[in-house]
Amino acid sequence: MVELNFTLDTANGVTPLTLPIGQAVIAGWTGRDPVARDKHIAELMAIGIARPAATPIYYRVAAARVTTADRIEVVGGDSSGEAEFVLIAAQGRVLVGVGSDHTDRKVERYGLTVAKQMCDKPMSSQLWDYAELADHWDQIVLRSYATIGGNRVLYQEGRLSGVLPVAEIIAKAFHSGEMPDHCVMFGGTIPVKGGVRPSTRFECELEDPVLKRTLRHGYDVVTLPILG
Repeated sequence: MVELNFTLDTANGVTPLTLPIGQAVIAGWTGRDPVARDKHIAELMAIGIARPAATPIYYRVAAARVTTADRIEVVGGDSSGEAEFVLIAAQGRVLVGVGSDHTDRKVERYGLTVAKQMCDKPMSSQLWDYAELADHWDQIVLRSYATIGGNRVLYQEGRLSGVLPVAEIIAKAFHSGEMPDHCVMFGGTIPVKGGVRPSTRFECELEDPVLKRTLRHGYDVVTLPILG
């Protein structure tokens, strides 16, 4: 069990929260549109990563991998980020953040589950209450920017209407149909513009056009050498 510090931004104001995290789940291939989902699978197959055994699929990673830090360290230059909404079950509610399923793509060719464990999973320290978003969830925009070769480029952008509904993602992940308390789940990503590639900085955001607010998180990627 690890503890992370957050702020919860709701209609009633901003509240500091310290939440224990005991379980972390990475949901993969949660695209609602099978064409868009298969496009992302094709992006990964193009760099030597096998098709998933099922869609959607749920990977368990160490809870300690989840971080709100603005910098992560990775081994070698083959990892990259993916913007995702993040769900946290806490105090009888589902809270929402934004984060990145940062993954080592070279290791992914060897084994998807192992690759998911290789890198920290950065996420925002600011959260929203899903109950305030449920009626317009599909209108929320998920977006990311990557700094590649010194240039900040738009890496991903799409509405959450392109991802399976939250209730369905949760129901397929847990036999009870509900997220257990102290669980964090990354909800899956959207297609990349220009192909999957590494960056020195990755930024992700959720833009709510109805309530006129945006969740953001960015982190630098520090590459450690591989010495054999």
